[in-house]
Amino acid sequence: MSNLDTAPVPTRCGGAHGPGPVRELHPGKEVPLGESTVVRRLLPNLGRRTVGAWCFVDHYGPDDITDEPGMQVPPHPHMGLQTVSWLHAGEVLHRDSLGSLQTVRPRELGLMTSGHAIAHSEESPRTHSSVLHGAQLWVALPGGRRHGPAAFEHHTDLPVVTGGGGLRATVILGTLDGATSPGTVHTPLTGADVALAAGTDARLPLEEDFEYAALSMAGSCTVDGVPLGPGAMLYLGTGRRELPVRADTDAAFMLLGGTPFEERLVMWWNFVGRSHEEIAQARADWNDGTRFGEVRGYDGPRLTAPALPPTVLRPRGRTR
Repeated sequence: MSNLDTAPVPTRCGGAHGPGPVRELHPGKEVPLGESTVVRRLLPNLGRRTVGAWCFVDHYGPDDITDEPGMQVPPHPHMGLQTVSWLHAGEVLHRDSLGSLQTVRPRELGLMTSGHAIAHSEESPRTHSSVLHGAQLWVALPGGRRHGPAAFEHHTDLPVVTGGGGLRATVILGTLDGATSPGTVHTPLTGADVALAAGTDARLPLEEDFEYAALSMAGSCTVDGVPLGPGAMLYLGTGRRELPVRADTDAAFMLLGGTPFEERLVMWWNFVGRSHEEIAQARADWNDGTRFGEVRGYDGPRLTAPALPPTVLRPRGRTR
């Protein structure tokens, strides 16, 4: 997953305790991704940069790509983060500089840990489904792991939590209600895809010291009394032991959470770092063709890192 903005603004995040229970509704900002995909960017947004260690959230589709190439994101670099690919419909072909080649399908977890440096591409296969719908997310790596080795994981068997009244939650990352994903995490975290059948009126158990957000994926539902339509994100804060959810028709949302990320970060383009100098070095290394390796097999040129902003990038807190 790449931020394709040719003039990306510096995004500084991390470093504050949770605010207690809140209800902040954030609409998505439409951003072009690759040749033919438009995404709704939910995080970072004008008021908030992180939810736990989750630091970047894009929702896309459902898009009819019957006669389109679909997702086409050329090779690009990452450092200091994990990327999470999650689909409701379609397929994404992942290639990376480790030599990984994997098609990720609906309800399968594609998890890439960049560590110090990795490069990857993402594309809809030449023969692909007619509909593309999903989310791409980043998780900031803590100081003790961000300089470590890169890795890629693909998990097809994920645990499921069920609740009375038609709730079914697939645990993507971390732990929810005692069920733990096989995906590797480096901070206390929750990521779940929650499906609600028509008529659902249920409560999800939460961790009181986690902060949470709900990203509506499909249909219309009510989360903690707030109506959510597709592509909107509701930030819920901390201090909750359960989350009431209701749906009159079939619906789905992603539950994202974790302990408030205490480290102060600088996020620019496709890098998560701690200082201007670190970001500038990563940019130079990518454009020079060093450090991040080569993605083999993608039909097209790789991305070039844009120019740095004229101001010094400084680490800041997790809210604006």
